[in-house]
Amino acid sequence: MLFNSKLFILGFLPLALGGFLALGRRKTALWWLLGCSLVFYGWWKPPLLALLLGSIGVNYALAGLARRKAWLVAGLVFNLGLLGWFKYAGMFGVPGIVLPLGISFFTFQQIMFLVDTYRDQTKPPPFLDYACFIAFFPHLIAGPIMRPSHILPQLAALAPRREVQARLTEGVEIFLLGLAKKIVLADGLSRFTDPGFAAAARGDAISFIEAWVALLAYALQIYFDFSGYSDMAIGLARMFGISFPLNFRSPYQASDISDFWRRWNITLSMFLRDYLYIPLGGNRHGEGKRIRNLMATMLLGGLWHGAAWRFMLWGGLHGVFLIIHGWCKGLRIPRHASWFITLASVTLAWVPFRATNFNAAVEMYRGLFGLNGLAVPAMLAKMIPFGHVVPVLPWLGDARSMSLPQGLLLLRVGWFVALCLPDLHSMGIKRRSVALMASFAFSMQALFFAPAAIPFLYFQF
Repeated sequence: MLFNSKLFILGFLPLALGGFLALGRRKTALWWLLGCSLVFYGWWKPPLLALLLGSIGVNYALAGLARRKAWLVAGLVFNLGLLGWFKYAGMFGVPGIVLPLGISFFTFQQIMFLVDTYRDQTKPPPFLDYACFIAFFPHLIAGPIMRPSHILPQLAALAPRREVQARLTEGVEIFLLGLAKKIVLADGLSRFTDPGFAAAARGDAISFIEAWVALLAYALQIYFDFSGYSDMAIGLARMFGISFPLNFRSPYQASDISDFWRRWNITLSMFLRDYLYIPLGGNRHGEGKRIRNLMATMLLGGLWHGAAWRFMLWGGLHGVFLIIHGWCKGLRIPRHASWFITLASVTLAWVPFRATNFNAAVEMYRGLFGLNGLAVPAMLAKMIPFGHVVPVLPWLGDARSMSLPQGLLLLRVGWFVALCLPDLHSMGIKRRSVALMASFAFSMQALFFAPAAIPFLYFQF
């Protein structure tokens, strides 16, 4: 079930929220919330509920023993083995494995829980609280990745009818703004991303303009798609009286690559830092080991997105960027130059992340660097005194000359939002209300008139 579907917005959500508020008492409301979350997860493939429930049950049992290192290791082996089988067995030729939705996210959550239980030597919470912590539907499929210490105390103190009006107002507003990011901006930009990358995958010579429109559109698409999902999750959780952490903070405004990773997918970045990079040794044992630990962390962070070379290459590129940044810290690079270098590096690194194979990435880079020539539609030829004039740009949108102006207009709006406006959660009430009024009509049109809800990009990870 998709957050951006009519079934969820008009059916599931009102029923889940109404029952939660009607029950009133914490324990019965939590049972209702757990039941709704299981229905939400099982809607796609009901048999996969057994995997989720089995994972929750085994990890809860291990948590009672995880204050001893041997049981912690057993828990880590179980979780990583489960993730490895479903997500990476295909790399070794095992056929027919269905990737369960959200397995990367709920596995990481349970690893955090086991490690924190071992570190703090604490007893696990009641089973109902733990099951809701893992299965709570707003973050179950694609995050944010929640720390146990953040959400379990909230579940323990949950009061379904406390400050209902205030939290519903705030939650609905954040949800609708996240919905606009997804179905207006991200889905709109996909019309200019997909044809360009599909052409590169076929080996077609994609022109300079087509390549840059496709890449700039994808950089915005993945940002608005995932940050939109995260905002919708934050808004949904707020409706139920739970506070989620911020997951995106205007990452394309970052002044350097380290700052980018403090702004992009914040909960994953913190997980990789606290549960991988620091346990490996961090930067405590010299430059050589810092480079080793950083590259291992970023390569594994890339591999977490999927069993493919392109994700590891993307992670490796960011590892290289971070290493170079560490070497350049003593240099006085003007802030605007540092910002531009960071944005250009991040954007160009999206090519292998999005490309379907190595040849497609090479073909896209050829277009980006102008090796396939500059081609413009005839309607714009008078404005540009050079370049090869063609009647249409075949890989841009739907192969009409007007696709270029439409794409450039949407890109301009998207990049203005990404580069010039504060993140949604830093906006004041008045500015957030203006943004909601400006986007509401477009959101409703996209919601009710789109042929079908388009899945979120991070569902595949």
